[in-house]
Amino acid sequence: MSTQLPTPTQQQALLLAARAAQLKAYAPYSRYQVGAAVLDDQGRIHAGCNMENAAYPEGLCAEAAALAAMVLAGGKRAHAVLVVGQGGKNNSEWTTPCGGCRQKLREFGAPGMSVVCANDLHIGPSYTLAQLLPESFGPDHLNTLNDAL
Repeated sequence: MSTQLPTPTQQQALLLAARAAQLKAYAPYSRYQVGAAVLDDQGRIHAGCNMENAAYPEGLCAEAAALAAMVLAGGKRAHAVLVVGQGGKNNSEWTTPCGGCRQKLREFGAPGMSVVCANDLHIGPSYTLAQLLPESFGPDHLNTLNDAL
């Protein structure tokens, strides 16, 4: 499994897109704004923000919104994602994708895909998708979907 790290230029572009998306997040209940940006197979960046709903399970995570934007633009594969969340009281905490988003990322990304965390002030740790979702189940397990990707 090879790690697919974004270049420094791509990482900076991902950060700017994710932070811009974070500012537009709709989070009136938790007040926890999240932005995400996905680098697709064509080198394009797609951003998304979280969108809460009074019926809590009906909300949308920033990572899912960014993936939807990628698919809408014709992207087929995600090569990297950067997630920006509020850094806690001391800007020392990192937001990683929730379990559901880890699986959504796996649908479009390889286990070696880079997942970069950031907060309001800093770029933080980077993980592979396999570190966040070990022994994952993905489209490659289903022969019928291999041609679709």
